[in-house]
Amino acid sequence: MEENSLELEYRMYGFVPYNLSEIQKGIQFGHAVVEYGQYVRGIKDLEQIYNKWANHDKTFIILNGGTTNSNPDRFGTLNQHRNTIMINDVLVASFKEVDLGDQLTAFVFLVDERVYNKEKYPDYVNIPIYWDKGIEPSFEEFMKWDSDNKVEYAKWVENIGGEKNEFLREFLQGKRLA
Repeated sequence: MEENSLELEYRMYGFVPYNLSEIQKGIQFGHAVVEYGQYVRGIKDLEQIYNKWANHDKTFIILNGGTTNSNPDRFGTLNQHRNTIMINDVLVASFKEVDLGDQLTAFVFLVDERVYNKEKYPDYVNIPIYWDKGIEPSFEEFMKWDSDNKVEYAKWVENIGGEKNEFLREFLQGKRLA
């Protein structure tokens, strides 16, 4: 566990299908949150972060996941989103509703403030290009600019918590509340 992980603020993000009633969206999300708590039980670092969130932060971000369909030939967008999150090594807990044919009805994951607090952790901005003013750079100047940007970007990724948080910032961008 990172040294300062318990000092960060967390939110429980998750996705639910678009076509459930508002109350059902909350209920399905809640089921998945309970699954998450059960899943991390006994995994010291993860359980500490979950308990910190559950005892102090307590914020839900319920997002529109679109459709749900477990048929691998035509997965719903909710299923696709969950797979994308999992492929990118984000710990998720899912819930499948028995009363809806065991379809996926929610999945959740904890997100720390370095993903969503853009005031404290602003997006990366490339080093300005001085040749925008009509001055063409030499190949060497361009390569140095490119190299410097890569170094600064790597520092930014480290500052926001690593590649997983970089992925989450990009993935969550533009997602809508349910």
